Amino acid sequence: MPAPSLADARLAALREEVRSIEQAGSAGGARPCLPLGISEVDERLAGGGLALGLHEAAPATPAPHDEAAATLFLAALAAHFARAREPDGQVLWALSRRDLFAPGLAQAGLTPDRLLYAECRNDEEVLAVMEEGARHGGLACMVGEVGRLAMASARRLQLAAEEGGGAALLLRRWRRRDMDPLDLPSPALARWRVACAPSARLPHEGIGRARWQVALVRQRGGPPHQWLLEAPDAEARLALSARSGDRPDQAESAHRRAA
Repeated sequence: MPAPSLADARLAALREEVRSIEQAGSAGGARPCLPLGISEVDERLAGGGLALGLHEAAPATPAPHDEAAATLFLAALAAHFARAREPDGQVLWALSRRDLFAPGLAQAGLTPDRLLYAECRNDEEVLAVMEEGARHGGLACMVGEVGRLAMASARRLQLAAEEGGGAALLLRRWRRRDMDPLDLPSPALARWRVACAPSARLPHEGIGRARWQVALVRQRGGPPHQWLLEAPDAEARLALSARSGDRPDQAESAHRRAA
């Protein structure tokens, strides 16, 4: 009988890895969740909050303003996970492009004292650094910016995050204008799309709090949904906009207009 080839051995190892991931997901039952603190959002999330594990977010368009909004959205989520691990919750941010603006992250609640940066050469290295950080178990959250995402690497990252008890957040950058990053398959527990929305008008001259159209494109164990959210403050607190359909008064008004 011929000896198994190297390709056969790699295929067998990959199958065993996938089997381990599936068993971990089924044996663990309900995943731990961290409420976001907005009841209208938490009640739409499977488990009542942000599940520990892999999340993905992508800007709605390749435009810089949408990419900045998606980055700050993930920064707020990362800060939320870090604050839940007081007093020493730390976030690892892995990136391959030097375009991260630290003061902007601080305005979204992710302050420099909570941040560790890892400058990587490419997407593969970003994912490897995140996986290593997830397996360490001492970090509250790992954030990575990638264009390409191999399914095997994503599955390993998801498993490592579950084993380490942390959250892994991926910012999916647009690689081509005709290819939505969220069109490709992924093992993420939740996938988000973020777009800028007009700010609310103020009774005086000035610029109102930034607002985003945040879509939960897919989540494991629950339906999709979308909200109009106000950008986070320095305490990483997102807020439901007064124009959101999740507010009872707004939903009732919309129903009367439709009738």
